[in-house]
Amino acid sequence: MWRFLTSRVLQSIPVILAVITVTFFLVRVAPGGPFSSEKAVMPEVKAALEAQYRLDLPLFQQYLAYLGDLAQGDLGPSFKYPGRDVNELIAAGLPVTAELGFYALLVAVIIGGLAGVLASLKPNTAQDYVPMTAAMIGICMPSFLLGPLLVLVFGIYLDWLPVSGWGDIPGDKLLPAITLGSAYAAYIARLSRAGMLEVMSQDYIRTARAKGLPEWQVVIKHALRGGLIPVVAFLGPAFAGLLAGSFVVETIFQIPGLGRFYVQAAFNRDYTMILGTTVFLSTLIVVFNLLSDILAAWMNPRLRAQFGDH
Repeated sequence: MWRFLTSRVLQSIPVILAVITVTFFLVRVAPGGPFSSEKAVMPEVKAALEAQYRLDLPLFQQYLAYLGDLAQGDLGPSFKYPGRDVNELIAAGLPVTAELGFYALLVAVIIGGLAGVLASLKPNTAQDYVPMTAAMIGICMPSFLLGPLLVLVFGIYLDWLPVSGWGDIPGDKLLPAITLGSAYAAYIARLSRAGMLEVMSQDYIRTARAKGLPEWQVVIKHALRGGLIPVVAFLGPAFAGLLAGSFVVETIFQIPGLGRFYVQAAFNRDYTMILGTTVFLSTLIVVFNLLSDILAAWMNPRLRAQFGDH
């Protein structure tokens, strides 16, 4: 297991470095700059600002300096929030984004897992076709379309739920969580159906049925653990993807999370904020991928034995 962990960590280092490098040079070649504005800035003032943020150095020296700061855990100062650094801004927005991602993942697991398991119990029947058709619609419908539709129906026409904000009322969180989690619920439904169908055809399931066990015991006690392994392997990257993909939903529902800083940074050419958020989210994706692989290996005896032997 330790060899597996070490191998995965070593593989992740060049991936993160490639993300840093590509993002760094892409934001620098984009038109405009952090100090470009409609109001003209005096040349000496602009030169002083560029010197303060090391923008007067050659591009490759800026890159090396950024890597040096990053190695110390410093994501740099924000160009558009004077007196505040990127670490502070991420720490301010992350709790709300993480909470939204957790609720969305909960919605995805409950709805998607239940739909997939029910569909697998009676394949090629209406019980299978209906949830899988809904899953396909969920995959195809983007959040920037689903969100306004939910707001229109449940927030405006029916007036059941608030359409914006992020307070202590549970209703504030329901529409954003459904909007963000619907696509992942669709993926989980398809994964759980495929995993359950494979497990339900195994010999030990036929043996359990031959012993006269009720079908619910066969499904819950014998089939679920193996059938949901693909879902468990998907949960890590799914949660990281929910954090990274919440920007549109946060904008639609006016949620004060990490997305507002990232979107504003893109418009304002806030180099360090764009870089810092991208590096942070990329690292999260790598970490959650690793955690999901470990959990899937723990649930699968064959993989656990393989890692134990090596």
